[in-house]
This record gives sequence, C-alpha cells and structure tokens, in this order.
Amino acid sequence: MGAKTALLAFADGDLRAALRDAAPAGRAEAEQAVRRIHPGRRVEWHKETSLDDVHPADIVTNAVVLAGAEVFCDRRLVLGRPSELPEHLLALGAGRRIVMHGMHSVVDWLCFAVWEDGRLVRSLSLSPDSGIIEDIGERYPFELPYWAGEHPVEPWPDDDDDEPYPLPFHPLELGEDALRALFGFVQEGMPGPDDIDEHSVPMHGFLVI
Repeated sequence: MGAKTALLAFADGDLRAALRDAAPAGRAEAEQAVRRIHPGRRVEWHKETSLDDVHPADIVTNAVVLAGAEVFCDRRLVLGRPSELPEHLLALGAGRRIVMHGMHSVVDWLCFAVWEDGRLVRSLSLSPDSGIIEDIGERYPFELPYWAGEHPVEPWPDDDDDEPYPLPFHPLELGEDALRALFGFVQEGMPGPDDIDEHSVPMHGFLVI
C-alpha cells in the first residue's frame, strides 16, 4: 500500500455531505483560513489542486472553504498524539466538529481523531514499530471488526520471519475505512457507489513558511 494522508477539517455537521455538495469559496477565503491555522507565518500562493493531493510537500498547505466546512491538507497538522492538538486549532473548532486523519505507508502509521465542540471524543494512533501510541474514547463501528481479529495480517508466502505482525490488523487497511467513514472517500481500493470523487473537489495550495 502506498497511501499517505495529512488531513484536518472543521465542519458544522456531516463533513462528507459538505464535500459531496462541494461549492468551494474562492482563493481569498482559503488564504484567510490558512492564515488562521498558521498564525504569524508567511503565506504565499502556490497552485490550484484538488482533494486527491492529501499529502503535500512539507511547507505546503492545501485548503478549501465550503459551505459548512473547511478542509486542509498539511503534514504539520497531523500528530502522532492527536490529543496534543494546539489550543488555537481547538479554538477555531469551537462549536464545530474537528476531524484529523493521517497515514504514512513507509512506516505503516495511522492516526485519526474527532473532536466535538472542543472535546476529544476519539483518537487512535498506531504503527507496528511504536505499537498503540494513543487510543482514547469509544471505538467507532467501522473499527470493531479490526479489533475483533477479523482482519489479521497474513504473512508473505516467501517470508522466513516467523514473527507475527505486531498489531492485530494492518493500520493502513483500517486507515482506508476510517478515511471513508470520516471524509467519504478512499485512496486505495475500489471506490464505493457513495464515495466522493476526491479529484472533483478543488483546493487552493499555499506555501506556508
């Protein structure tokens, strides 16, 4: 799997509905939103892009302002411990839902988290090397089959290593289900009939230094 994501969103309700009905505001509104999440940084226009660019370069923030939601793709906004989300971002999410999703296929790392009106209701971060870094709140229904052992990692046929995979499931497999449940689309695998076409959601890219 080659999946990588770095997503943070603020939504008034169902984020998936906001993305599905995407009628984005212009570049100026997106730039203002980027300045709010990166106060004191220099922000410069970079390029037009779309929601499929969910893991941009280190100094790039992709952003879109929608009716009822703001979505950002930025590696600096996803954390190994999502519970440590900075206070200014929690303040921006006051009265709203905040959703984080991060994956990195090189190390099989996954995190996702949800806040409701500033209160963390679910956070998971794990990788085979670090184990379970954070596991806070009640697990969502889409997670339960993984924790119940229904998605074990099968060894490669020619792998001589007898050591079992150190987690009960592959983080990136759960990560795809989390991405669909929280954002409404997937990176790998066959899109479902109700999935959002991430290529159809335009975003504005900015250099943030």
